[in-house]
Amino acid sequence: MKKLTILYISGILLGSMTACTKDFEEINTNPNVVEKPNPNFIFSKSQLDGLNNNYFATNILECGGMLQHYATYKEASGVGDKYLSNEVYFSAYFNQVYPTAINEIEIVIDAVKANPADSNKLNIARIWKAYMYHRITDLYGDIPYSEAAKANSTQVFLPKYDTQEFIYKDLLKELDEAATALDVSKGSFGQADFIYNGDVAKWKKFSYSLMLRLGLRLTKIDPTLAKTWVTKAIAGGVILNGTDNAIMKYTDGPNDFNRNPVGFDSRKQDFTQGSFGQKNVEGGKLAKTFIDLLKATADPRISVYSGVWQGTTQNTALAVQKGFPNGLKNAPTAAEQGTYSEPNQSTVFKNDAPLVILSNAETNLYLAEAATRGWYTTETDKDLYEKGVKASFLNMGIYGAGYTIADATPYLTLNPFNAAGSLEQKMNQIHTQIWVALFVDEQEVYANWRRTGYPVLVPVNFPGNVTNGTIPRRFKYPTSEYSVNSANLAEAVKRQGEDTFTTKIWWDK
Repeated sequence: MKKLTILYISGILLGSMTACTKDFEEINTNPNVVEKPNPNFIFSKSQLDGLNNNYFATNILECGGMLQHYATYKEASGVGDKYLSNEVYFSAYFNQVYPTAINEIEIVIDAVKANPADSNKLNIARIWKAYMYHRITDLYGDIPYSEAAKANSTQVFLPKYDTQEFIYKDLLKELDEAATALDVSKGSFGQADFIYNGDVAKWKKFSYSLMLRLGLRLTKIDPTLAKTWVTKAIAGGVILNGTDNAIMKYTDGPNDFNRNPVGFDSRKQDFTQGSFGQKNVEGGKLAKTFIDLLKATADPRISVYSGVWQGTTQNTALAVQKGFPNGLKNAPTAAEQGTYSEPNQSTVFKNDAPLVILSNAETNLYLAEAATRGWYTTETDKDLYEKGVKASFLNMGIYGAGYTIADATPYLTLNPFNAAGSLEQKMNQIHTQIWVALFVDEQEVYANWRRTGYPVLVPVNFPGNVTNGTIPRRFKYPTSEYSVNSANLAEAVKRQGEDTFTTKIWWDK
């Protein structure tokens, strides 16, 4: 991890110059450094960095390709599409998150933890830290956690790797403690909080909603523990209304970090200006699996998510959408490339589009699973499933009022919830809906698919793939960790299993 370096001028002559101490502190203060960090500013930076972290490489090329939201004919960029290994892409998230967003949130916590008046800032920072760490561990498994980003405070430069079991249990504890400690009568970060504008009550709901997500993540490895945390989250109060959704706000400049990385990073690296679908740098398109399902179910979200270039504009009509098959190698002609669907540049790929972090669409669908398992009995799984679909339709309005889908009745009539089905049949329906509703949050879609196995996807078997034709279960560790932090990494690999894309992480076993 990078050490936070603070330069200073040493008072070497202090002992022999006792008569010259009147202005000693002023003289020996470096005017070019910040001695006391501003927690508000650094919290804003952690929010931006936490979400801007290599979006294109991680979410589109890796997770989005594996989960068949995206496809490409190209080989070098087809790491997720074809299950190939490329150090540049699988290491990107790990390498960037620690010296930026993780280090920044630790600075915030250190700056506010001693002041009781900053208790809400402290606990919101703990919640945001938990959010970022669950994203990292879900990709890699065992990771540096308890000793990470401690170089400045405790001089730990080579942090140990904690087990994912320890990390998950600690994250859940942190969310519980932080949510309980939040005090709505006190202030917090105010406008420095780009997600909730300092609304403490909404952060409390976010914490319990994240607890619901993490609790369900444990259903394969420890159903009893999963139920405990899921019921605690529900009792605490999760996000149920669109007004409480966690949404990151962006503007189209003046700096790149003010732009939504979903659109900005992707358009910069692949879907470039002037390509008009015919000459994308990395050959990226929306996948046939995704588009075919949206068309087969007459899903109106297809016109919000996608478009086919016709000249210099995108046609978003359902009838013209066409997905590109995963696992192909031969390049289509430029004219043929232009006939395939891409993300809609007026909505999800717009530079100033809001970014949904966690919403009532997701929580209602998770509650539907909890009801199906008998862990939540206040409402039926059918009602909750329908609430999740309706919420997702309404949430399309974040891209502009004209994109709001106010009536979900035709869709739900055509695609009714199978209330009499088995657990697995219901799980398939609920989590196929998650796969659709959480489009652009490819990291969460990838994690949820590994837990549930839904929707059922047909893997590709591209020549030279590194998984024997199976969808990868994790990312490999960066090569740099083998040289910089080799002893701690070796212990993690020995404990978790071989450092391959097919080794299952703790909650996936």
